Amino acid sequence: MRRVSVVGNSGAGKSVLAAQLAQRLQVPHIELDAIFHLPDWRELPVDRFRAAVLQGTSADGWVVDGNYAAVRDSVWAKADTIVWLDPPRRVVMRRIIRRTFTRILLRRRLWNGNRESVKKLFSRDPERSIILWS
Repeated sequence: MRRVSVVGNSGAGKSVLAAQLAQRLQVPHIELDAIFHLPDWRELPVDRFRAAVLQGTSADGWVVDGNYAAVRDSVWAKADTIVWLDPPRRVVMRRIIRRTFTRILLRRRLWNGNRESVKKLFSRDPERSIILWS
């Protein structure tokens, strides 16, 4: 096990598990959200996203976490192990709500300086509200 893809819903625990696996295996942890989300929540164009992920997964070992259809084929084709996390909805929602409120209250920086906001939290658009997305 040297090339691992960790997938699952938002709040399933992908990033935590992937970071632990990468440390244990002594390989890079590739967080797809960190590549995809540019400053101000802009999205990396798909061709550049695919190129960045292909470059990251060209090494002998890695742990990727994330569920992006744009790169799933290439990541899964290279992976020797796929870990699919599927906790119950009540667990996912509890985690997402707690995580989101904590990030907002502490103004925790995410990828590329982005932060979750109250405005997005209460949006009725699932593309903007992580809680509705989940």
